[in-house]
Amino acid sequence: MSATRVAVLGTGGWGTALAGVIALNGHRVRLWGRDAAHVAEIARARENARVLPGAKIPVEVELTADARAAVDGAEIALVVIPSQFMRATLAPFRGAMPPGAILVSASKGLEIGTLRRPSEMIAEVLGPHPFAVVSGPSHAEEIARGLPASLVAASRDLEIARRVRDVMASPRLRLYADDDAVGVEIAAALKNVIAIAAGVCDGLKLGDNAKAALVTRGLAEITRFAVAQGARAETFSGLAGIGDLITTCYSRYGRNRDVGERLGRGERADAIAASMTMVAEGVGTARALHDAGVAGEAEMPICAEVHAILFEGKDPRRSVADLMTRPVRDA
Repeated sequence: MSATRVAVLGTGGWGTALAGVIALNGHRVRLWGRDAAHVAEIARARENARVLPGAKIPVEVELTADARAAVDGAEIALVVIPSQFMRATLAPFRGAMPPGAILVSASKGLEIGTLRRPSEMIAEVLGPHPFAVVSGPSHAEEIARGLPASLVAASRDLEIARRVRDVMASPRLRLYADDDAVGVEIAAALKNVIAIAAGVCDGLKLGDNAKAALVTRGLAEITRFAVAQGARAETFSGLAGIGDLITTCYSRYGRNRDVGERLGRGERADAIAASMTMVAEGVGTARALHDAGVAGEAEMPICAEVHAILFEGKDPRRSVADLMTRPVRDA
């Protein structure tokens, strides 16, 4: 396969890790960040010490804070930007993206106030382009160290998904092409809300039984919501669904799980947010679901309780009691 020109937009841990993988596959990669001083430091040290300390960035990755230079000639642009900052961060790229460039979202969340998925926000800012979504059970810390993982590249146009798959796949990163982009995006967003709830279980020391039940019922909530949005139910029994949910709910790297654990131990949500250097997407997604009124309509009690703990000051123990005493029902 000939070298592809790839722009990676976002110098968080996930963007940095993916830029390294793609560059080592022999492609021409530019990694863009909006903080010029931070970008210069990464370029000098060949390490993103702020989010991936100890993981060296291949010399093949070119770094820039110039938006137009980042996407000049790009055939694929990978967007790895927190969903709540998506529109403002992408604004400098309006009119700069090459026609026909494939836009790939590796972002995870739903926009507060609109419930837009990342692909919808990107299209509204940058205009129509071929589009794909990449997600699955993967932490940047492990990808950057070359540990094996598997992802899904999804697009309504399966040929686009295959093109993205072939550019990103390596002996350590296996990708599967799929055409349920809506399902993959929703799975990526909502698993972070369930991970906060799983962390609450850990913080309250509720045990393995309770956490397994919560994760399983959380998957049911995600699936119900996604199917109502046009996704396929079977997507959620694969890597993008249960695979990513397990990783996020159980890994020590999971920021959302960590937020929940700290809530369960009695810390305040605002104090947790102030102490974090990276975004826990589940916080914004829980608010987006609540503000749109869908948590009640789609029968999403776990997501509703996560919002109540985060934004209404509800005692996590009270939330657990309320979930456990809901009216009994058939499976």
